[in-house]
Amino acid sequence: PEMKSTGEVMGIDRDFALAFAKSQLASGGLPAGGSVFISVRDRDKKALAESSRKLVALGFKLIATSGTADYLRGQGLEVTRINKVLEGRPHIVDAIKNGEIQLMFNTTEGAQAMADSFSLRQAAVLGNIPYFTTVAGAKAAVEGIAALKAEIGRAHV
Repeated sequence: PEMKSTGEVMGIDRDFALAFAKSQLASGGLPAGGSVFISVRDRDKKALAESSRKLVALGFKLIATSGTADYLRGQGLEVTRINKVLEGRPHIVDAIKNGEIQLMFNTTEGAQAMADSFSLRQAAVLGNIPYFTTVAGAKAAVEGIAALKAEIGRAHV
């Protein structure tokens, strides 16, 4: 890789999930548990349902905005609904600042949605919370967490 002042990192492994996890460890890490906040545009909901199911199996609690929460509940998952910032307090930024969120998946569509998520992104950065803005990134994060947990499990056997 070509390293520049932006601070790129990479992970090397025979397995993509472990390589991705290693790259994330070099840039702050992936959580082993806790709560994951999910708020995604409509066209991404179906794609993240299986990843959400896997997170629950890994011991995570799901927290989502109303539309995403409704969709995930419809898929048989237990989800806690949380307000968007514009919907009033307590809202997602409050939860982030209170240390209640350990991982975030947020995809947006359109200039207004991007502007609305500014405070979310800012709180994630200030709180050093892994924050993924694409379906591919979210799926890779989930696979990385699962791979790390599997490796830890094998090391303790």
